[in-house]
Amino acid sequence: MNVSEYVWHRLSEWGLKRVYGYPGDGVGGLDVALEKAKDRMEYVQVRHEEMAAFMASAHAKFTGEVGLCYATSGPGAIHLLNGLYDAKMDHVPVVALVGQQARSAIGASYQQEVDLQTLFQGVTEYVAMASVPEQVRHLIDRAVRIAHTKRAVTCVILPNDLQELDYKDPPLAHGATHTGVGYAGPAKLPDQAALRAAADVLNAGSKVAMLVGAGALDATDEVIEVAQRLQAGVAKALLGKAAVPDDLPFVTGSIGLLGTRPSWDLMKNCDTFLMVGSAFPYSEFLPKPGAARGVQIDIDGSRLSLRYPMEVNMVGDSATTLRALLPLLTQKKDSSWRRDIEKGMADWWETLKERAMNSAEPLNPQRVFWELSPRLPDNAIITADSGSVANWYARDLKMRRGMKASLSGGLASLGAGTPYALAGKMAYPDRTVIACMGDGAMQMNGLNVMITISKYWKRWSNPRLIVLVLNNRDLNQVTWEERIQLGAGKTESTQSIPDFPYHRYAELLGLKGIFVDNPDRVGAAWDEALAADRPVILEAYTDPNVPPLPPHITLKEAKNFVSMIPSEPELGSVLKNSAKELLTSVLPGKD
Repeated sequence: MNVSEYVWHRLSEWGLKRVYGYPGDGVGGLDVALEKAKDRMEYVQVRHEEMAAFMASAHAKFTGEVGLCYATSGPGAIHLLNGLYDAKMDHVPVVALVGQQARSAIGASYQQEVDLQTLFQGVTEYVAMASVPEQVRHLIDRAVRIAHTKRAVTCVILPNDLQELDYKDPPLAHGATHTGVGYAGPAKLPDQAALRAAADVLNAGSKVAMLVGAGALDATDEVIEVAQRLQAGVAKALLGKAAVPDDLPFVTGSIGLLGTRPSWDLMKNCDTFLMVGSAFPYSEFLPKPGAARGVQIDIDGSRLSLRYPMEVNMVGDSATTLRALLPLLTQKKDSSWRRDIEKGMADWWETLKERAMNSAEPLNPQRVFWELSPRLPDNAIITADSGSVANWYARDLKMRRGMKASLSGGLASLGAGTPYALAGKMAYPDRTVIACMGDGAMQMNGLNVMITISKYWKRWSNPRLIVLVLNNRDLNQVTWEERIQLGAGKTESTQSIPDFPYHRYAELLGLKGIFVDNPDRVGAAWDEALAADRPVILEAYTDPNVPPLPPHITLKEAKNFVSMIPSEPELGSVLKNSAKELLTSVLPGKD
């Protein structure tokens, strides 16, 4: 084998079976070798390297495996960065392979020569460049092992001339090292003293609140058992949306700016706080420091007591730790706290229904999500993009057991929803995938990814991949942030974006396009999309001036809203829709 052939061989020995990438002369050797390795390494050709990195990140999130992407030298490598930062900030394992100019040209300001080790230093836990074939084995081994063990991004740089050389094992000599394959996870169970201390705190509380995140996605049963034992309410960070089903009456849904009022009430009224597998960033939505005794579980000790001063901190796997904690917990008899939570959540679902049914011009975006929720197929995979669409995804969609859902969390990058959806579909071709997109994200790169979808969809056992586009001609989340946080009316020069016929674009690609602008047709549009024999763009022509109300409105936010009135070009619509939303919040079920 030459070096390139060995790279794909070694990665397949680690169990990596799919790579997302784009060709180029900087990785010419890898390109040729990949064609020969297609029986053991599936290649997904993207339209832009950023999409390859997003897809690798999503693959890691949805499968728990190491994601893999590759790109050429110079511009291709640079393009990977945004998707790799997404993986870094959401703590998922991704390996990036990148090309480089010939070793003899490095340092000569050669075409496409970029200092890649410096470029990737900030995003990676490990980055190294090969200079001789004897290095390649340990570089690949370390990249995969470190990515997996530390849930991090790693990168191996391969100069293009090196890719063509014969592969050689390292010699049995001083200065050489001999590595092997094999995964080993981190220590998963805290010591008994920490478990007892945590149990003492949790048993002493009478009003327990739980917050679960992405680290609890594989601990659904354990979270539910602990919540039942403690008579606790359970809120979810956005990356943990699929961790516990929303049909449980004590699950209060999302937390934060995109969260629910019951999650706000849960955090502000509890006396004991248990945080599991989450590094939720917004401390203002957690209990006031000192108001609740705290216990936290996280696989990464550096994220303990990061958002709230916890009394007991435990490094451990969520499911393993909760299972060990359960026998130490006393069944709480008083259920008054739980009853209040359940009543609040029942009222909240009614509020959301009333908000969704409010009229808008022409279509209320909440209605689109409210109609989708009961129609979600079993085991669906849902992705969302950043923007106002994330509000409705967070609040209005009810997760059921077995579903998967994710988005760009820590980075909150615009444009991740469609590459996430494609990666979910490539990993689980039998499952229905739904991407929830705003028109800004769709114009940024979603249209690009639709071409990739059109290239691969006929391979899937279930052809259903639906891309919902909320076409409101506005960069809506930022518009509302500037109204509420800056007290400024909509700045049309920066916020208004072109109208575009997304459903017709789907048809141009040989896919199915559906357009809806009538609230009475939304349910039928979803039924049509879910019954389609190919991927679909469902374009919903929505009102940009339906406010994504936060769960708690501060005095400052109210003052800013008033301050923006003189400069707001769409004032009538903004005031009308805001009044409807606020009235529904105060008087749910009333016209």
